[in-house]
Amino acid sequence: MSSCDTCVVRNRAICAGLDSREIHALNAIGRRRSVTAGEPLIWEDDDSLLVANVIDGVLKLTTSTEDGREQIVGVAYPSDFIGRPFGPTSKASVVALTDARVCVFSRNDFDRFAREHPELEHKLLERTLAELDRTRSWMMLLGRKTAPEKIATFLLEMSERLAETGCTPSFGPANRFSLPFSRQQVADVLGLTIETVSRQFTKLKNEGVIELPSRREVEIVNRGALVALAG
Repeated sequence: MSSCDTCVVRNRAICAGLDSREIHALNAIGRRRSVTAGEPLIWEDDDSLLVANVIDGVLKLTTSTEDGREQIVGVAYPSDFIGRPFGPTSKASVVALTDARVCVFSRNDFDRFAREHPELEHKLLERTLAELDRTRSWMMLLGRKTAPEKIATFLLEMSERLAETGCTPSFGPANRFSLPFSRQQVADVLGLTIETVSRQFTKLKNEGVIELPSRREVEIVNRGALVALAG
């Protein structure tokens, strides 16, 4: 039995449309890799040597300014595809936010495989367009939304993305989850200060919209109110 046969995200990953023969061929060029929280997998501006499917865990995509400041530009969850196929260099660093497992492919091997399997190229296009839609929505969040709207939108997205575990999405978004981000990282993602983030979390708790069982755990108590606040 290949690792693809036992993969918990196979039905949601980009390889979902491949038949058993194609899956076997893809399995032959891939390998499982574990990364610990804080460990980099891909470096910004380095040669694009590998691509990967996320099996479990959460990773962040970051870019850096000339003076070394980091900006989180994306987050990869289980079944997401990371890396830069068909390109010579990586446009962002990829670092594990939590302990994670990924299915890694040599970029050259993957590019060759994708060219020979149109269904995989089609899935890549679908993922790219979905990522473009998320990026446009994020531009609206960063450019136009207020601090309360940003926090509410962020929590709703986390509840939806973190609910996707196992072979298929769970029934609806999660009402209780552990954030893979520190408060400072939440601030960095949303373009806010850590003081503003903490203040908004406390305000939502005092208003009965959420509970905060621990520093990282969030429980959505009133989803309707959170949706209304997100605009």
